[in-house]
Amino acid sequence: MKRFIETLKNIYKIEDLRKRILFTLGILLVYRLGVHIVLPGINPDALEGLQKQTSGGIMGLLDMFSGGAFSQASIFALGIMPYISSSIVVQLLGIAIPYFQRLQKEGESGRKKISQITRYLTVIITIFQAPAFITNLKAQAPGAMADGQFFWILSIIILVAGTIFIMWLGEKITDRGIGNGISLIIMIGIIARLPYALTAEFSMRLEGAGGLIMFLVEIVMLLLVIIFSILLVQGTRRIPVQYAKRIVGNKQYGGVRQYLPLKVNMAGVMPIIFAQALMFVPLAIAGFGVGSMSGMSALMNMNGFWYNFLTALLIILFTYFYTAIQFNPTQMAEDMKKNGGFIPGVKPGKKTVEFLDNIMSRITLPGSIFLAFVAILPVFARQFGVSQQFAAFYGGTSLLIMVGVILDTLQQIESHLLMRHYDGLMKSGRIKGRAGGIASGM
Repeated sequence: MKRFIETLKNIYKIEDLRKRILFTLGILLVYRLGVHIVLPGINPDALEGLQKQTSGGIMGLLDMFSGGAFSQASIFALGIMPYISSSIVVQLLGIAIPYFQRLQKEGESGRKKISQITRYLTVIITIFQAPAFITNLKAQAPGAMADGQFFWILSIIILVAGTIFIMWLGEKITDRGIGNGISLIIMIGIIARLPYALTAEFSMRLEGAGGLIMFLVEIVMLLLVIIFSILLVQGTRRIPVQYAKRIVGNKQYGGVRQYLPLKVNMAGVMPIIFAQALMFVPLAIAGFGVGSMSGMSALMNMNGFWYNFLTALLIILFTYFYTAIQFNPTQMAEDMKKNGGFIPGVKPGKKTVEFLDNIMSRITLPGSIFLAFVAILPVFARQFGVSQQFAAFYGGTSLLIMVGVILDTLQQIESHLLMRHYDGLMKSGRIKGRAGGIASGM
């Protein structure tokens, strides 16, 4: 406790860090206030049908990503998911289209162009999703909305503007605040649902026999899952690297041995984000009336086998995909060679590239399987009677985003402290964040 208080004092002493944290909190407050602003022409007291629809299942997951804005018919109802979807499309284009591959190699100027394309694509996706949202709203809560062409046009404009504004808020946090803005916006929406879910679960358990004991067991299991998730995010394999002898003056120093840490889960939570975004496709198709709801029920039932099997498979595939984007064994081998380093028993050059690539492939497999397992853990929690809202925090997107984003933000705070010669948040001074934010590289 004493160390925690001392750390808070150190954070306050660093003016730049203090301003960044306050700026981030202020932007997040603006976002949360916007979530509660209902679209013009909507009666918030008549949204019972929409709120019932989003109380569970894939619609509940969509509502979670929007921070509850979807179920409230808010100006931020579409949330940040259109931006995430456009980011996925752009990254996939970076594999197939040479133009995007060239942009990825152009450094800062290329990243700016990719970001601009991502923003334009976000607007296009939002323009298509806004009418689908209004159509669904009319079906679920017909008495809650006004009618007429003007209402439709105005609502579409506001929903598109709302998503663009959220995207802008996230970029401002990344530039002038602390942590990754898009990641923090998603996380704060998830955390906002935790008190309600916890209270509802506690009330439900008290009504049954042995309820308090069961509730305590659930809390203990939740803590164990959180610890497992932290280990999954922070896990690394250390590869020994021997550096060549160096001569300083007339004194010769022997080889220096260091370790190259390769993360077991270099992709972070991005594979889950990608997989969930793709699993929204059947929902979007059904929203436009293309195909029957019954024909897609297997892919829209979050408790069903096929939904979870396909989600787990997509997570494993996207883990390899995103790791390939983040990890460049050729560049790493070249950097070691320039610094006079080599891996003992492995020849420099092509052999080192092959060795690093093989090691990364081997450790990514169990990492991807564990990530997929954590992603579908809420399904198992619901089998043991845990409520839909509280079960979401036993794994899946909710838990991994919270763990990953919190660790990533704490790592940035610790970096500011260590740069100014203050003690870090941990005695070891080594908080490991994710390989990147949710929107990193997007």
